[in-house]
Amino acid sequence: MKSARLLSRTLLLVQLGAALAIAWAAMARFGLPAWQALCLGVGSVALVRLLINMNNFAMAGWYASATPPAFRLSPAARLRLLAEEFRASMLVTSWHIPRASAATRTYPNSRHPPVLLLHGYGCNSGYWAHLMPLLDAARISHASVDLEPVAGDIDGYVETVERAAQALRAASGAAQVAIVAHSMGGLVARAWMRAHGRAAVARVVTLGTPHHGTALARFGLGRNAFQMRDGSPWLRALADGEDAATRALITSIYTHHDNIVAPQESSRLDGARNLEFGGVGHVALGSNPRVLAAVLGELDALASPAAQC
Repeated sequence: MKSARLLSRTLLLVQLGAALAIAWAAMARFGLPAWQALCLGVGSVALVRLLINMNNFAMAGWYASATPPAFRLSPAARLRLLAEEFRASMLVTSWHIPRASAATRTYPNSRHPPVLLLHGYGCNSGYWAHLMPLLDAARISHASVDLEPVAGDIDGYVETVERAAQALRAASGAAQVAIVAHSMGGLVARAWMRAHGRAAVARVVTLGTPHHGTALARFGLGRNAFQMRDGSPWLRALADGEDAATRALITSIYTHHDNIVAPQESSRLDGARNLEFGGVGHVALGSNPRVLAAVLGELDALASPAAQC
């Protein structure tokens, strides 16, 4: 399927059908009132979604890198981690992605370079629903991009990024763009720099990007999932094509409790600025207040002092 929006809407319809079927069965077999049967149906679907989320953490745990002592969690903190990640996953997949479309907002005389937002595997521009209002509040010009097809070749997204970067620079009048990218989007950004150079790049901030691959990609579908497998030839070629100056443009923000990128240290990139977090899941990187503050801090470092008055 080409569009994450269409895919997510289809999955929502399947879940709705499952909830209604469970509700009908509960009324027909057990004589439950309609409202109780409906609650049972919706609750059953939500429980399955929660179990899927928990299974992601379990699988990531099988391939996990060692957690530094400073980032080890108490049982209560682990529950908060699961709750935040489940909430973020439900909102992103069931609300933001089905409704989202790529958008551009520009602010004249902004102190900051414009920001291009690149989502990760299976998502679309809806992933940035929490960051975009913060960019608006800071009057930072920005544009989101939908990388399609969903299961396409990562190199196939490069020209989409190039067109979006050119359009954003033209709309904002800026010579360079900053990129904020989640998960696979960070690899897309690196592939774009390999193809088009770094002259137009002010900074690349990646969130939970499997720079060295993730073991969980072997369970994914599509050419891009194959490319993201740990130690893949594509990832090795990408790294071999980068020099120290390119790596110096990258800030890699990652979490030691990532439930999709495993080993979690795969997000650490030699030569880049690496910012590590704990107690945050993969999807929640796009909404966690601590992480978003770090992203804005990286963007604020690019602001022009001459524009301050």
